[in-house]
Amino acid sequence: MDYRKLPVNEWNENDVKCWLESTGIKKEYVEKLHAEEVTGPALMELDESFLKNIGMKGGQIHMLICKRNQLLQLQENAQQAKHSSSKAERTDAQTDPVRPKNAPTEGTSGGDSCGPVDTTSRDGTTATSGKRQRKSNKSQAQSTDEVLELSNCRPFRSQNADFKYVRDRVLAPESGVIDLITPCHEYKSFATAAELNKNQLQSKFACEVIRFASACMNIRTNGTIHFGIMDSVEDRGWKHGQIVGIKVKEREYYVDALDYIEKCFSEDVQEVARKCIHPPVFVEVISKDSQEQRFVVEVDIEPTSSLVKNRCFEVYLPKYIEKSQKVTLTKERALYQRLGAKSEPVEHNDLVTFIQGLQNRDAQRENAELSSRQVHTEISQNLGRKLSILLNDGKSYIDDSLRYILVTNRCENDNLNSINFLMRLNIFCVFDFDEDSNVSGLYSKYKEHHTTRSYFLQDFSNESKTGNPPTQKHLCLFDQTSWIFCNGRTDFLGGEKPCDENTWIRTKKKYLKKAITLICDEILPKRSFIVLFLLLSPVQKPLVDAFQEFYTEMNGTEYIVCIAESRENYGKWANIAQASCSIETLEQCSVVGMKLSHVDATIQTMLPSTAQPRHLPVSTRGLCTLPSLEEEKLFSLEILCVDQCDDIKLDFLTEKETQEIEQNFYQGRKIIWENFWLADKKRCGEIIEREACKDASKLLDDILQGSGHNCSVAKLKIFHHPGSGGSTISRQVLWKRRKDLRCAVIKTSYPPATVCEHALAFREYEEKDICHCLPVLLLIEDYDEDYLEELRYELMDAVSTRKINSPRPYFILMCCRRSNDPERLCKASPLDTVAVTHKLTDSEKTLFRTKLEKLKQKDVKPEFILTFVLMCEEFNETYVRDFVGHILQGIDRSSRDTRLMCYVALLNFYVPNSYVSLSHCEAFLGLGVYTERISRAYDFKSHLSEQARMIFIELRESTTYISSVQIIHCLVAKEILHQLSGNEPQSQLAMTLLQEKTLFGNRFGRDEFIKFIRDLFIRRDKRSRGDNTDTLFSPFIEHVCKAEDCEKAIAILKAAYELLGKDPFFAQQLARLHYTNEKFKDAEYWAGVAKSHLPNDSYILDTEGQVYRRWFSFTVDKMSQDDIPENIIQKIKIALKAIECFRAAQQAAKAERDIMNNAGYFGEVEVGCRLLKFLSMLPVFHRSPEGECSELVKYLITDYIPKDIEKTWGRLHSRLKGLRQNVYNALEWISEDLSYFQTDKTPEKEEEDEKEEQVYNPRKWLKRQSEVYAKFFISPSFTEESNASPESQLMRRMNIYKKGGGSVTNILSFLTDKKETRSAEKLEVILSFYTENPQRDRLEDNDLINYILCHITLSCLAPGSAKLLPLQTLRDLSVRFFKGKRQFPASAYFLLTLLHWPDEALDKEPSPEKDEILNSALQTLKRLYDIKMKDVPTRKKRIYTHFFLGKGYGLHKIVHKTKIDKLISGSLDERRMKWLHGSVWNVEKIHDILKRVSGWTKDRNLFIRGHVKEFPILPLHRDSVPPGNENVTFYLGFSFNGLVAFNIKVENNPTASTTRSV
Repeated sequence: MDYRKLPVNEWNENDVKCWLESTGIKKEYVEKLHAEEVTGPALMELDESFLKNIGMKGGQIHMLICKRNQLLQLQENAQQAKHSSSKAERTDAQTDPVRPKNAPTEGTSGGDSCGPVDTTSRDGTTATSGKRQRKSNKSQAQSTDEVLELSNCRPFRSQNADFKYVRDRVLAPESGVIDLITPCHEYKSFATAAELNKNQLQSKFACEVIRFASACMNIRTNGTIHFGIMDSVEDRGWKHGQIVGIKVKEREYYVDALDYIEKCFSEDVQEVARKCIHPPVFVEVISKDSQEQRFVVEVDIEPTSSLVKNRCFEVYLPKYIEKSQKVTLTKERALYQRLGAKSEPVEHNDLVTFIQGLQNRDAQRENAELSSRQVHTEISQNLGRKLSILLNDGKSYIDDSLRYILVTNRCENDNLNSINFLMRLNIFCVFDFDEDSNVSGLYSKYKEHHTTRSYFLQDFSNESKTGNPPTQKHLCLFDQTSWIFCNGRTDFLGGEKPCDENTWIRTKKKYLKKAITLICDEILPKRSFIVLFLLLSPVQKPLVDAFQEFYTEMNGTEYIVCIAESRENYGKWANIAQASCSIETLEQCSVVGMKLSHVDATIQTMLPSTAQPRHLPVSTRGLCTLPSLEEEKLFSLEILCVDQCDDIKLDFLTEKETQEIEQNFYQGRKIIWENFWLADKKRCGEIIEREACKDASKLLDDILQGSGHNCSVAKLKIFHHPGSGGSTISRQVLWKRRKDLRCAVIKTSYPPATVCEHALAFREYEEKDICHCLPVLLLIEDYDEDYLEELRYELMDAVSTRKINSPRPYFILMCCRRSNDPERLCKASPLDTVAVTHKLTDSEKTLFRTKLEKLKQKDVKPEFILTFVLMCEEFNETYVRDFVGHILQGIDRSSRDTRLMCYVALLNFYVPNSYVSLSHCEAFLGLGVYTERISRAYDFKSHLSEQARMIFIELRESTTYISSVQIIHCLVAKEILHQLSGNEPQSQLAMTLLQEKTLFGNRFGRDEFIKFIRDLFIRRDKRSRGDNTDTLFSPFIEHVCKAEDCEKAIAILKAAYELLGKDPFFAQQLARLHYTNEKFKDAEYWAGVAKSHLPNDSYILDTEGQVYRRWFSFTVDKMSQDDIPENIIQKIKIALKAIECFRAAQQAAKAERDIMNNAGYFGEVEVGCRLLKFLSMLPVFHRSPEGECSELVKYLITDYIPKDIEKTWGRLHSRLKGLRQNVYNALEWISEDLSYFQTDKTPEKEEEDEKEEQVYNPRKWLKRQSEVYAKFFISPSFTEESNASPESQLMRRMNIYKKGGGSVTNILSFLTDKKETRSAEKLEVILSFYTENPQRDRLEDNDLINYILCHITLSCLAPGSAKLLPLQTLRDLSVRFFKGKRQFPASAYFLLTLLHWPDEALDKEPSPEKDEILNSALQTLKRLYDIKMKDVPTRKKRIYTHFFLGKGYGLHKIVHKTKIDKLISGSLDERRMKWLHGSVWNVEKIHDILKRVSGWTKDRNLFIRGHVKEFPILPLHRDSVPPGNENVTFYLGFSFNGLVAFNIKVENNPTASTTRSV
């Protein structure tokens, strides 16, 4: 049944949904209310608080409640009408049963019916039209109690086709005679008559017009009769004067209806009547809710004195007779007059008097006309002031923090010179309705001054099928103006052509709505932008649609401004726009009639800065100009110019504003260039220069002078305690050097490749010789290490391809990052690092105290510069605690802003660099909705408590310039958490935070907020990031586990998992948390949940393996001797399940292109070794008296199965018998993997437990696990068998493993043993396990690799050992790897390069065959390296050079890197830095043992000659290769990526040569 026929209290949720859809409420809220099961009774009780709780915005709430109230009022009215309807109404309903009760009827105000006269007509034609009327009229009659918006009438005699009426607004009441010139008005609904046939319609229309005209002409007053306007006297249920409109089938019907003038007026006045009665005017009725076209038909009556003087106008009235279907005239003429608001016939008795009064009325008319002709001088508005108030909110200058969205149409050539102000406004995007804008319009002019990105509507609304739609993450939105062509482009070859209005509405309007919603809801926060409508040419409806969408999204016109020079253009725009907003409101936000050139000049005087150009230093010690267009092309850099801030108009800056800039810095905001500039101008106090700033400047000077190391891209690192001024110091260095270096700040939101491209262009801009450009100082803050290294490599590669050479670095990356332990990081790399701590030196203490006193003298209260006060006290814990306690005294703990303070403190303390957007804060405090007439200088802090105002600082995000909120310091945040939580644990605070729907439902800035929430629960601390420790879980989760219990932590993670869309990584954390706390069943469940979301993620599969590994270890540790066989089987199954998971993780890791995850191999080895140990302890495998596990070995490597377990273990046998080979394969893979990379242990971790050994000292871990593995496969009974048997070969291999050999990494690790003699003895023992004649007794491939490597390693440790074979013998053995058709491990080809490199003793004659071996090996190594490295970041591709070419011959010429390390003094970190900076090559002793080889460069590539052939060789850094074609010398290294060149020098010209270290 149709819900409209039911009372509201009987509606179900589906009925309510249908009604909601008809109201225009946004679809997402309709679905939410339906999901909440809102039925009719629930709808009747809805209130604002309920709607806010489900996430509805204020504007939508207001509309819904109004519509609901209207609905209830209509229902109440209908009920009253039903009970109180009169008999006449019942009769009327019976005679016209199909006409709605509220449908308008025909009639005059005076009761003189001119319509169909009898009931017959109503039964016939009218009834049918009534059906049509009801069908077409979607909106119900309005409640008479509802207040409708007032509308103005069309100006008298106006033919302006742009004038519109808005449906359901009301005109002023019908009026009588006023001053004869001001028209009187009469309204007719005409709804039924408009549906009649031609004769009926014309007779009805003519009747009403002629009667009204006669009355006006006889009284000598102007008048207008309106058809389509309701008269509440006759049209019950409608407002008097309500605009509804009528359908007009044919306009000619109405025009021709006035031909009745000749029939109805006497012959002598017919011509006069024609001149007084103007033709009908059809005024369109617009409606936002309907596309149906309706009109109000109006006829103006103008009885000018020259026409009507001494005349009276009697008329017949036409009347349609239904029976004869003919029109007849009334029997007698009648004389009509205006009595009040009615047109009444003059009574017979009053005729004489009325006619006698004609002369007097003629005189009045003449006087009225004379008065109206007098010229009224219009007082011009102060449009300049209005423009200032609209754009500046009354300030004397424009707020440059505001962005502008420009909506405009065609700009003619004459106007292009008058829109210069647009070039200087901060324009975010432009909605351009000019399809020729790129050719001859505004876009062509704007592009001359600014870089832009052009889009079509479907691109910008995320609907594009091609290309990349811009989103908030496409941060170019904030660095380059987006130009949106709203109606195609005529010059675009891609087919996006302009279309007419109707086609545009059908095909493109939806994209306009989406684009505007995207901007207002997700990109730009409320009150941060102004929408500027610039009407430059005649307006079309799509431009008005743009206004209506912005008006809806912004809940009013407060941040909308319209500028139009042409009143005509504005009038058309306003007349259509009034469907959303009254004409009066539009007038308030519009500047109309001001010449565009005047607008241009006026706005330019209000800009806070001048248009003077910016300048950069050049290598000739002069300056060059940097236009905005060029600067914006380098959008990934924030460029610091020589004359930075000099364009600011000092006169505009009041003392209060200057003090506010200074105070903001000392309150805790990041320093801005204006702070330095004002200090230089002596407008505020000097910025304190800490000792670390001087240290950084000195290091920078050293880098520029090339002392110690010289490379194209240098690094200067500044690590700082949070809030200690590291960012200030780095920017101080930039500010000081801006006149002699090119300086910029990197925006890390852009990829390194983009930054590299822009940095090169920045360096070379306006430079004549790119070889002698000024160095570029680039500041990068709070960076990711991978990002920094990738950028560094990109820059070095780019420099090398430029073929330029300079004695100074091309780029200096000043890396500023917060750290909880900056001093440790500084010690690790003292040559290029500065540490900034909270600790002040004595001289700094004096400076800080003096500065604090000066600030106090300026009446700056300490609570408004809290960060500076705390810094003066060196962030002493006791001081911070007392300070926070003092501030929080008397705070209302139950208030919303206190709760907000706790949430922000929670994030700020546990998540570095976190913040909460101002939009989120406003939404949480209930301030987030646009409201009319709120001052634009809206102050968020004014709604906070005094305590919150002191604690919070408002920041602006560096890339989007969007405001956000932070606690002034993370230590203050920690203390707030401690003091405000009271008895409430932090887990409860976090749980409450997760339930705050207003925070999670706020669309603006949602991605950043969700990221911080994820980090709160998932991000672990890492020492490599500057944290104090490495944690297993996020610091917050670890705190909850420690301070409360793990169940609370589990509950929080579960809640977060559900809230954040069932994030699989939360499920992974839950699995880890459960197995850490020995809850293995739950851990298994959550690992399965994570795996169900991401079945091919190697890290999640590894977590699943860890669950079973931990479970297996736990059950084994808890095992008793009385365990039943079923329990033993269960334990084995768990271990095998762990291995299965780890093997799945290995396969998944191979398929992942952007990461290298080897955890699966480590996991398989650990579980495998533990399982072997478990099996060895089982009674079923008897041990020998010596403790040997002979029976277990027999079981694992042969077909033997003990009878006790033959059946019970069933399918386990085959899997257990594969254990040996599987663990061996995993060990071999790990060994090969470690061969590629730097594997020096981390000094801080030397004493750590075994759990972290695989991460921090993987070589040691591998050696230990190899020995553990081997001991389970050594059995004397097998060893005694024939040497040729497989079992004997296995025993030999296991003994080698046990002695520390057996793999490449294990063998090479002997070289790092401090006791070389012991290592040499072990290697000799290992070699004794191999055959005495390997050329006769063929070794397996892996055994041969290890055998040869043992000789090379032994040669490095004990060159005189009797066990060593000659180099030629090893060469002969290795030829197998060249001639074999199968694939060998990478280590085989690595050995080929070592053994077959030219030897002075063996290779006296050139040998092309040996070059073939080298060439094949090098090519294969390169191919295997590329496969190994995949697409991982550059930083993780660092190759480890194992050996160098030394002086001598044979095996003696092979020098391992450890031998060089022993010649370098210092700690491990210091030795690493010497390798990195190249200072290692300054050690004379190294020159004595390494051989310099000759090569040459060609087109920035390096080559070396082998035996005969030339080979390309890899420089460790490309920028170490000198440009041009040069002969060079270098040291030669051997790695798993081939040959590597170190310490490249240009040969034969030592005075001019450039030494470049790598």
